[in-house]
Amino acid sequence: MSEYKAIGTPTPVLDGRDKITGQVQYATDIKIPGMLHGRLVTSPYAHATITSINAEAALALPGVVRVLTAADFPDIPPRNRNRLFLARGRVIFAGQPVALVLAETPAAAQDGAEQVWVEYESLTAVTTISEALAPGATLVWPGGKPGASGEAGAHGADVGDDDEEGEDSVAGPNIANGFVMKRGDITVGFAEADVIVERTFTTSMVHQSYLEPMTHVAVPDAYGNGITIYASTQAPFYAREQVAEVLDVPETAVRIIPTLPGGAFGGKFFLYESFVALAARAVGRPVSLNLTRSEEMLATNPAPAAEMRVKLGAKRDGTFVALQGDIKVDTGCFPSYHGVAGWLLGSYYQTPNLESRYTEVFTHKVSPAAYRAPGAPQATFALESVVDEMAQQLGIGPVELRLKNASKPGDPLADGKPWPVMGMTEVLQATQSHPLYQNRAEAQAKGRGVGIAIGGWPGGTEPTSAQAQLHRDGTLHVHIGSVDLTGTPAGFTLIAAETFGVSPDKVRIVYGDTSNMPYAGATGGSKITYMVGPSIIKACEDARQQVLTIAAEEMEADPADIEIVDGRVQVKGVPDKALGLGELAKKTMDFGAKYAPVVGNGRHANTEGAPGFCAQIAEVEVDRETGEVTVHRLVAIQDVGRVINPLTLEGQMQGGVMQGLGWALYEGMAFDEYGTPLTGSWVDYTVPHFSHAVPELEMVFVEVSAPHGPFGAKGAGEPPIIATAAAVANAIAAASNGRVTQLPMTAPRVLAALN
Repeated sequence: MSEYKAIGTPTPVLDGRDKITGQVQYATDIKIPGMLHGRLVTSPYAHATITSINAEAALALPGVVRVLTAADFPDIPPRNRNRLFLARGRVIFAGQPVALVLAETPAAAQDGAEQVWVEYESLTAVTTISEALAPGATLVWPGGKPGASGEAGAHGADVGDDDEEGEDSVAGPNIANGFVMKRGDITVGFAEADVIVERTFTTSMVHQSYLEPMTHVAVPDAYGNGITIYASTQAPFYAREQVAEVLDVPETAVRIIPTLPGGAFGGKFFLYESFVALAARAVGRPVSLNLTRSEEMLATNPAPAAEMRVKLGAKRDGTFVALQGDIKVDTGCFPSYHGVAGWLLGSYYQTPNLESRYTEVFTHKVSPAAYRAPGAPQATFALESVVDEMAQQLGIGPVELRLKNASKPGDPLADGKPWPVMGMTEVLQATQSHPLYQNRAEAQAKGRGVGIAIGGWPGGTEPTSAQAQLHRDGTLHVHIGSVDLTGTPAGFTLIAAETFGVSPDKVRIVYGDTSNMPYAGATGGSKITYMVGPSIIKACEDARQQVLTIAAEEMEADPADIEIVDGRVQVKGVPDKALGLGELAKKTMDFGAKYAPVVGNGRHANTEGAPGFCAQIAEVEVDRETGEVTVHRLVAIQDVGRVINPLTLEGQMQGGVMQGLGWALYEGMAFDEYGTPLTGSWVDYTVPHFSHAVPELEMVFVEVSAPHGPFGAKGAGEPPIIATAAAVANAIAAASNGRVTQLPMTAPRVLAALN
């Protein structure tokens, strides 16, 4: 039997009924009197000079109020992608906003955008990594490079990308940033190796493909410089900070009201909030910018493409002796924060000789940002493919080889720091004993292949706070400042109920905005349950102690002898001597009451993440005539620390696996030689859905308790997407002896590998 009353209880998402019946209000549902609707005019060129902008025809249309250009915005240096408002004299990627049409209706704004005439003088563009690094290449930033947005830390993905020249830095024309992490002597290590496997891999730019396009509504304060922004954002407090800096007002003059995001996956931290705020200030009216799907594909921030070379050396007994990785990321026109790819590549396995090189390369493309474990799926696809091939050449089982070399708590990471508590070994052991792995020879006999891979995420950290209030009806309201993306309120309800001592139906999770909710960091990086959970525990413990103290005085007993049972406060062993929680709350909320209201406060901060690992076993079939791949089964085995809510946890893992299948088989943004996007909508960008063959999915939980997590829990969002592409690639190799090294693994690419 469970040691807990609430923790571990399958609990549906609390707003599920409201979502499916259309009761939830999203950012697109916000309607403000006098609100103007915005539509972007974007560049068709990847690199060009703007010679003129003519808006006369647009302004003549009924309903069109203003056409804003860069001249209407303050000349703020575009030091990162979030500060690139409207093109000022030059465009640097196809899809870059050049003008903003504001109109009384969305239709009028669209009509107006089609009548804004922009003349360009086309310039040479570098659109691939090799072009950008070629001698004499056109510079994306000839006047000095900008910086990254600074959001890496929110994901736990900040590994100190080196912008300064030095022994471990990477510098040069069109290089945004980079680093080299070394251990031992890589040349000596490969000289000692009995077997060496070396391959080059490429991955495509992939869009987060959330259902709800980015939407922001900015409402200027009629009496001052303040502004209120309704935003589909993962990071309301970060958005407040950034908007206040751009508007040059105190942070508290900016109010961010986060609407429930209709999907985000890392792509909705911060992008157009400041832009919409400046537009609203320019016209003195509320402004709504609701991107179309085409604008999403052109002008947001997808995951980057990468080119990776991995070389692994091992002894005959399977001991790794040397690992060398060279990862180059197409970072588009601004630096990103995917250096965790190089860090993870050199951290999963232990080897005495290591060299992991990471480089971000500027091109004339849209700049990337986070997409669920930013950088990890790419690096893991390359590394785990090479490890699998090494196992085949050595004649050692793929799990057994990984177990022999897997990092353990205390072992050095690529940067020399020690791994904290994590469960890579336990996850691999669970994989080793799973029937699908044990019986992989049976699948082989049926013409199928079984492949495995493992991936991990360091886990983010960010300070949080929470407040717990007891009300007259006996319910406990827990106020938090994070944004809900994945049903976290259901888990928070269980944490609060367990801590305070009531049933989950007596707990309410309350959200607000930056003007009234306690601070919490951005929702991302697999850290919300891990970081907000402890604040909830502390707030509920505080509130509980207040209740016990009041009850002890009322019952003339020692607080240590008081307990909360079934919504009542009673003396231990004397159930007849009890006081209902609602009755007790009334004694703190009536006229002339002698007790202060029950309000518990909790705050939490630590700087040690809780790494999570997920291994996956894929069973696939390959059509040798067409190259088409069918994934029949996919098992995900994940270390979750402690299962708080198995229902939403399983859904979180299933979603990650399905997105991983998108990386593996379907998704890739394509560009022509001039940098023009060829995948401008979901008509020509393939997102996996139920018309595809959905495999039989199995989710397995492994619990390696996180020392700082609530009841030992850790974040679960990132790990399930990381290993999927590698597991499918390894299964394809097992089924066909064809090693596919490019994502997505489309039928033509698989067929080429077979031949």
